[in-house]
Amino acid sequence: MKSFFKLELAEARLMVAAALARSQAIGVCESICVCDEGGFPLALERMDGGRVTGPQIAWNKAFTAAGHKRSTHLFTTPPNGPALPGNEAFGIQWSFEGRFAAFVGGFPIVVDQQVVGGIGLSGGNGEQDTQAGLAGLAALRDALRESGHEVLVQADIKL
Repeated sequence: MKSFFKLELAEARLMVAAALARSQAIGVCESICVCDEGGFPLALERMDGGRVTGPQIAWNKAFTAAGHKRSTHLFTTPPNGPALPGNEAFGIQWSFEGRFAAFVGGFPIVVDQQVVGGIGLSGGNGEQDTQAGLAGLAALRDALRESGHEVLVQADIKL
C-alpha cells in the first residue's frame, strides 16, 4: 500500500489566503479554488468585485490540474500542447461536461511527488493567475517544510 499526504481544509484555507494576499498586492480580483485529489473543492473564495463566473472557472482549473497531474496551460502550449489542433487531445476541453480547462491558471498540488489536489485561479490575466497560484503553493511549502514534506512550487508542472 502506498501512503501519501492528504490535503485538508486547514491547508486549503492557508493556500487560498496566500493567493488572496498576492492578488490584492497586484491589484486583481481573483476567485481561488483548492480541491482534493478527486477534484472536489475544499475551499473556494471570490474576492469582492470578482466576476460571477470566476468561482466555476477556478474550480474547473483546479479540477483539471488535479485530475490530469499537470498545469492547465501546458495543454495548449505550442508546439506540442496535446489540446492544440492536430494533436492527440484536441477537443479534450469539451470533456467532463465542459469542466476541463485547457488554459492558464490551474496547478496541481504536488506533495512528496504525489498529486494531492489542485489550485485554480480566475480573474486576472495569465501572469496574474500564475503569481497568485504560486503564492498558494509556496504557502503550503512553507507550512509543511518543518514536517519534512516537499511541495513543488513552479508554474510548469507535469507528472
